[in-house]
Amino acid sequence: MRTFCFVLGLVFWTGTLWGQKISDRRLLRQIKKIPSLSNAYIGVHVESLEKDIALAGIHEAQYFTPASNTKLLTFLGAIQTFPKLPVLEYAFENDSIAHFKSTAYPLLLHPFYSDSLFFEFFNQKSIWKYHPATTFPKRLGSGWSWDDYHYYYAASSSIFPIYGNTVQGVLKDGRPELVPAFTVSQDTTVKNLERKLNSNTFQYHPQNWKENDTVYRPFIPSDSLFVELLARATKKEVLFDLQTNNSINWKTLFTEQEPLLYKGLLQDSDNGIAEALLLMIANKENGQFLPEIAIDKLQKQWESWLPDPLEWVDGSGVSRYNMFTPRSIVAVLQQIDHSLSWDVLTAYFPESGISGTLNDYPDLKNVYAKTGTLRHNHNLSGYWLNSKGERFVFSIMVNHFTAPTAEIRKGITELITWLQKKVK
Repeated sequence: MRTFCFVLGLVFWTGTLWGQKISDRRLLRQIKKIPSLSNAYIGVHVESLEKDIALAGIHEAQYFTPASNTKLLTFLGAIQTFPKLPVLEYAFENDSIAHFKSTAYPLLLHPFYSDSLFFEFFNQKSIWKYHPATTFPKRLGSGWSWDDYHYYYAASSSIFPIYGNTVQGVLKDGRPELVPAFTVSQDTTVKNLERKLNSNTFQYHPQNWKENDTVYRPFIPSDSLFVELLARATKKEVLFDLQTNNSINWKTLFTEQEPLLYKGLLQDSDNGIAEALLLMIANKENGQFLPEIAIDKLQKQWESWLPDPLEWVDGSGVSRYNMFTPRSIVAVLQQIDHSLSWDVLTAYFPESGISGTLNDYPDLKNVYAKTGTLRHNHNLSGYWLNSKGERFVFSIMVNHFTAPTAEIRKGITELITWLQKKVK
């Protein structure tokens, strides 16, 4: 009897010390009680961030479409690669002439996250010689839907993004005003403002476009268009320099706008920023602007701690070719926590009911997490605090559902609220 009591006490003490694990059967039973989640394909993984132990999981080793949860990997790669983000490389030839080349930094004249100090840097000289790259990313990522080309979230990638590679259009007095300026003609067959698939030809329909309503449409980027737009914006002479000159002593201009950029990436889930960050990492690796170079580098760099291989093809998660496991995403979140202070991390991530995409989760408490949404797929991965201030890391991936996404969010809210009460 004494032995039995001792063993029972030891089990209780050990469970209290290491955390209370929820069995797969109990977790599955709870999921089946939530109508919106009962017919979906669901993966869950929860760990204590303080004790580094798994506390709940189901299908955590199965692969899911991550959507914008992919940005968590891009973010980790960026903060590990860049103590400070490089804006561009430059060299001053004399008092009036400067040379420059791209790092793929995306905030030059961006419509939402413009880096004003970057733009003002061009005021220092009257003539700027641009050295273009020799490798180019595809305009749209692998596995992207081609008919999304005219939406802001599918803006084309380029070596040197400008204006977010996007036109900002406003209808004033029945006439469109575009920034940057492009030729636009009236066409009663379009929705409001649209672009031709393979050219920077824009059409608008004044009856379908509300007065003073702002819309954003991607343009097709190129080196020649970049030079033209930069010259027009800066009122400086911008020229191509195609000569290979190994004697140029390149310097790097760094930004202090990391909070602006990373909040755009995580809180607003900006796809253009995500794709640019992968190109920045690739350029740092070997001078080529190809996303697969960055992905290959990071996968090798992370091999020792990733629990499962990654099926990873883009920076933003727009591609349906991406597939990750919930426990891999949790491992990435743990590495993010190791790389940043808690104050910085929570400033970058959306907060439940308060900021970014987590405004859509008003009933969650003390959650800092990244959403990921494609049609029939919705995921939420991040961190929560319990009433004692203890931190937990989680990934909930819900794929192949037919219910409205709003109902899936309610289901995830119910599941997390239950987990917060049950996980100790």
